[in-house]
Amino acid sequence: MLLTEKTALITGAARGIGKQIALAYAKEGCNIAFTDLELNEAAQATRDEIAALGVKVQFYASNAADFDAAHQVVEQVVADFGHLDILVNNAGITRDTLLMRMTEQMWDQVIQVNLKSAFNFTHAVTPVMMRQRSGSIISLSSVVGLNGNAGQANYAASKAGIIALTKSVAKELGGRGIRANAIAPGFILTDMTKALPEDTLKQFVTMIPMRRGGEPEEVAKVALFLASDLSSYVSGQVIQVNGGMA
Repeated sequence: MLLTEKTALITGAARGIGKQIALAYAKEGCNIAFTDLELNEAAQATRDEIAALGVKVQFYASNAADFDAAHQVVEQVVADFGHLDILVNNAGITRDTLLMRMTEQMWDQVIQVNLKSAFNFTHAVTPVMMRQRSGSIISLSSVVGLNGNAGQANYAASKAGIIALTKSVAKELGGRGIRANAIAPGFILTDMTKALPEDTLKQFVTMIPMRRGGEPEEVAKVALFLASDLSSYVSGQVIQVNGGMA
């Protein structure tokens, strides 16, 4: 049980990669606090699945892009659980289109939800983890944050920003026993990607040396490594989970 008696806060975890990270942590004895915009059917199902694993779980309806709301969530998590050991910045959206067609609103929405939310929650947990002199902050970037991608200038910029934020946080907080790392998934088979046309899916697969898309559980395994003491001397790193796609 790699995370016994630990508490993790995972943003945007009602479904997809965030949900699988929450389940992977819970299976290792970690208590789970997770957020999403509202307590809908997906969030309720996720909460029930986590609770069935025998750990404490609490859902918080919150807009991760709201600075004050993020701080309120962290305060409430500490009050409910007594401590906070792991933060996973997972909340994210896409608003894909070519740059010449991209509106200011589409740019702002993606930067606010993807990048500002990571700042909001990292800012909120910093004093908590500094007092504990321990903590692991894990942020979800993307392969496009490293390489860019046509039609995703806003998304790529937000995910590149997460990498720079992660490396800066690692340098600032390492002396207090706090580690910060990023995960850069490639083509992962979430509900969003599975909805793509079959021809598009096949085109993506041809670019991947392993000739398949990744599963959310495979990203969760890396997140588990980074949350646990298995990675006690790993900080400021970006781990790509992409099947060899460069």
